[in-house]
Amino acid sequence: MSPASPAVYRRRRIVVGAALVLIALVATYVPVALLGPVPQASASVTDAPPTVTPATALTTPGAGTSAIGLVTDGSAQTLGGSGSTDPLPIASITKTITALVVLDAKPIDEGSDGPSITMTDADLTILQATQAENGSWASVFPGQVLSEREVIEIMLLESANNYSVTLTNWAFGDTASYLAAATAWLAEEGLGGTSVVDTSGLNPGSRSTTADLLSLARLVLADPVLSGIVGTASLELPQLGTVENTNDLLGMNGIDGVKTGTTDEAGFCLLFSADYTVAGETLQLVGVVLGAPEEDTLHASVLALLQSAEAGFQTVPLVTAGDVIGSYTTPWGASADIVAEESVEATVWSSATVTRSAEAGEIGSGASGTEVGTARYAVDGITLGSGEYTVPLELASDLDGPDAGWKLANPFR
Repeated sequence: MSPASPAVYRRRRIVVGAALVLIALVATYVPVALLGPVPQASASVTDAPPTVTPATALTTPGAGTSAIGLVTDGSAQTLGGSGSTDPLPIASITKTITALVVLDAKPIDEGSDGPSITMTDADLTILQATQAENGSWASVFPGQVLSEREVIEIMLLESANNYSVTLTNWAFGDTASYLAAATAWLAEEGLGGTSVVDTSGLNPGSRSTTADLLSLARLVLADPVLSGIVGTASLELPQLGTVENTNDLLGMNGIDGVKTGTTDEAGFCLLFSADYTVAGETLQLVGVVLGAPEEDTLHASVLALLQSAEAGFQTVPLVTAGDVIGSYTTPWGASADIVAEESVEATVWSSATVTRSAEAGEIGSGASGTEVGTARYAVDGITLGSGEYTVPLELASDLDGPDAGWKLANPFR
């Protein structure tokens, strides 16, 4: 057999070299293609237009002035009202200020009824003066001994004008000194629309605004002594017998306070409070009606105002677990929905606007349930919570990565 020619050797070397180069390329390309990074899929998040809850129409009195509010975070937030916002005569509602100012100066320790107060001839004279001016009164006699708490109870429950003077004389020495302390206390509490010129409210110069009165109700309810007194329908006192609360609405529709008031100038008035439960949470409502023409009208106005305010609370589902917020679609054709991980609802009053923003990161693959982003809900309006809610977002199903075929077919990814 004759030896191969030089040309044949050259061809063989070319073929072998090409094969070696091909093997080298394949050996390099395949692992690089299979193990190299894959592109990340961007999230497509569904737009969510703002939603608005239905507005509530309060049932306000046809005559007089009214307001109702919600006690939250140490303040009374006004829900609505009617009539004048100027200072108006508040009659015996004034006595709540008297009680608060006295307790500020002479606090009653927990578990105690406070110091004893002995009635004197001066207190009998105060009673006679109260009767002469046709003010509300409760009996008193020299030598009678009552605790500070009992004096406050008689003043508030029976609305006894003479006991308001007796109480302030005991605490401050005389009415003028009390009025100076009360004026300073009102300024300190930010109740700039309120002024007092007597201890009982018989004088129409003792006035307040509806906004201040809602704050005043909150202060009464926050006081451990007064909150118990104003919610008491009746009690028995030594030497005096049964003391009845002048607030006939106690116990109706959750009403648990606060103070009645009636004079020719002020009309029939009630500063009231009530508990109302919504979504498992007990709310504290405060309200006031001033200037009602008669007691029956006052009662009907208070109940209608309260019931209409309660009807305005709504529990709004912001998102339900599993709601689709967006999706991923990969270059290799895999896809998965982005869903809310949990349910969130908000309790609002009347009209509120709910908006949503959402963001999700880029991913190449992930198992079902993988957390991928966040949705944020904002409630603009009167709400029981913070008004800001955050919900984690997760994959609704597996988002598969690319297979070997796609990786080998896409070397330039």
